[in-house]
Amino acid sequence: MTALLLVCAVVLDLWWGEPKRWHPLIGFGRCVAWIERRLNRRGALLGRVLGLVAVALLVLPPVLLCAWMAQLPYLGPAVSVLTLWFALGLNSLRGHALPILAALQQGDRDEARRLTARICSRDEAWLEIERSAVESILENGSDAVFGALFWFCVAGAPGALAFRLINTLDASWGYKSGRFLHFGWAAARLDDLVGLIPARLTALSYALCGGTRRALRCWWQQGAAHDSPNAGPVMASGAGALGVRLGGPTCYRGVWVDKPYLGEGGAARAEDLQRALALVGRSLILWLVAILALQLISGGGAWFP
Repeated sequence: MTALLLVCAVVLDLWWGEPKRWHPLIGFGRCVAWIERRLNRRGALLGRVLGLVAVALLVLPPVLLCAWMAQLPYLGPAVSVLTLWFALGLNSLRGHALPILAALQQGDRDEARRLTARICSRDEAWLEIERSAVESILENGSDAVFGALFWFCVAGAPGALAFRLINTLDASWGYKSGRFLHFGWAAARLDDLVGLIPARLTALSYALCGGTRRALRCWWQQGAAHDSPNAGPVMASGAGALGVRLGGPTCYRGVWVDKPYLGEGGAARAEDLQRALALVGRSLILWLVAILALQLISGGGAWFP
C-alpha cells in the first residue's frame, strides 16, 4: 500500500503540479508571518525558546490533524495521497528551471537572471545564472522530492507533511541575520535533523545515476566543507555526477560569502540545467524501484502504523 500511494502522489504531481489556487502553503505562509511578528524577540535565550514555540505551534496542529485523517476508513488513503502530492515539488522544480533554460537559449540573460533570483536567495545583480540554477535544482531535489518521499515511507502522510512544513519554516526563518539569528535557530536545526538521512540518500542516488566514482569522490572530499550539513553532500555529489564545478564566492543580501568549490570540471553551462533535471528524474525512478522492491521483500506490509 505504501508504494502504491507513493506512486499515485508522484503521478499526480507530475500531471497536475502544485495547486494553482487555494494552495495550503499560502495560508501557512500567512500564519508564519503572523506568528513571527508576535513572537520574535531580541535576546539569544528568549529568541531561541520563542522560536521553538513558534515551530511547535505551526507544525504540530496540522500534522496531528493529518495523522487523524489518514487513519479514517476509506478516506485515509486519499488523504495520504493528497498530502504527499502537496509535499512534493518535482513539477514545480521543472516549472521554475525550464523557463530559465529557455531564456538562456534565447540569449535573454536579463530574464534568465530575474527568473533565477526567484528560486534562490542570492542578490540578483551578482548571481551566476547557470551555476545558481544548477545548484538550486540539485538542492531542491533533496528538499522538494526525496525528503518528502523518505518521510512518507517512514511515517506516512504526517511524516511527509511535517518535513515540508519544517523545510518551509527553515526557508522563511533559517537565516543568520540580526532578525532571525536566534528566532530561526530551532527551525534551521530541526530542518538539518529531518533532512540528515534524506540528503545522504539523495547524494547516493545522484552518484548512482551519474558519474558514480567522481560523484562519490567529490562527496567524500568536499561535502563537509559546505556550511550546510545537508546541502554540502547533495551538491558535491550532484556536481560530481554532472562533471561540473559549482560553489565559489556568493553574494547574499549585499554580503559576499566565500563558498567552497564543489564538483570537478568546467563551469556550469545552460545545457547543464537540463542535465540536472534529468539527474533528478533518474534518481526518482531509482527511488521508486527501490521502494517497491523493499516493500515486496518485506512482504508487502505497511512501513508505518
